[in-house]
Amino acid sequence: MFSKVHDVAKQVSQIIIGKDKQIRQALVCLIAGGHLLIEDVPGVGKTTLAHALAIALGLKFNRLQFTSDLLPADVVGISIFDREKSQFVFHPGPIFTQVLLADEINRATPKTQSALLEAMEEHQVTAEGQTRQLPDPFFVIATQNPTHQVGTFALPESQLDRFLMCLSLGYPDAAAERALLLGEDRRSLLKAMTPVMQPQQLLQAQQALRQIHTSPALVDYVQALAHATRQGDLFAEGMSPRAAIALLQAARAWAALEGRDHVIPEDVQAVLIPVIAHRLRPLKSVSGKVSASSELLAQLMLRVAV
Repeated sequence: MFSKVHDVAKQVSQIIIGKDKQIRQALVCLIAGGHLLIEDVPGVGKTTLAHALAIALGLKFNRLQFTSDLLPADVVGISIFDREKSQFVFHPGPIFTQVLLADEINRATPKTQSALLEAMEEHQVTAEGQTRQLPDPFFVIATQNPTHQVGTFALPESQLDRFLMCLSLGYPDAAAERALLLGEDRRSLLKAMTPVMQPQQLLQAQQALRQIHTSPALVDYVQALAHATRQGDLFAEGMSPRAAIALLQAARAWAALEGRDHVIPEDVQAVLIPVIAHRLRPLKSVSGKVSASSELLAQLMLRVAV
């Protein structure tokens, strides 16, 4: 079952060159049933990665460009009066899909950003007093530009906490960049992609994670990491219980892709930074950048005994 996931990674790596680690982390996020945030400067392939993942996994997706004038109704939908039926008819918004690509999510106002909270947490949307279920599986893959750029609104902590992982692609190395310069246009390659998995297979992989064993000692290690973030002088606030649960779930997915039926400390360490860094705010940093939290988490791993 998980061999199919490796096939997905192989196909996506032909589109996003030289970013095998980030592709693997993104797949771990989706297998774990979480939402993905990709933060980086414009032009490094954030949107292309999201497109490629959706196509390779066989998921229906909608792309929504977030702008400062976007309204919540533009996301969830709106009721319009139908003269023939003499009643209001609800027209679903782009969120009613299996993958919502929220492009440049931090260019929308906080009011519009908050329209995603219920959908991301409960996989449902409440509009005009009626609750409607979203498809299964349902993912939000959001991209955002660095918060210091013009026209951005920083995502609130409650919104960031809904994302299981936050990744940064970074600039390609010289060999990868040369391949991009001399290779075929990425958009043309996306059109030629075919699904490697089907949604039902993805759901089966998510269910199979329940069989990945986590020993009491491993849970002790996760708790020790969580406790360490809540003490000392590194972070303003520590890991929440939801963050610890997310860390353990992502570690299970990483172990599954490694071909193991149990989680080891190295699995936790492999996903710690992408799962936790965006949820924490450095105590002694006014910037609150994810990169600063990543550096502190790397120090924390050295402090906490396995």
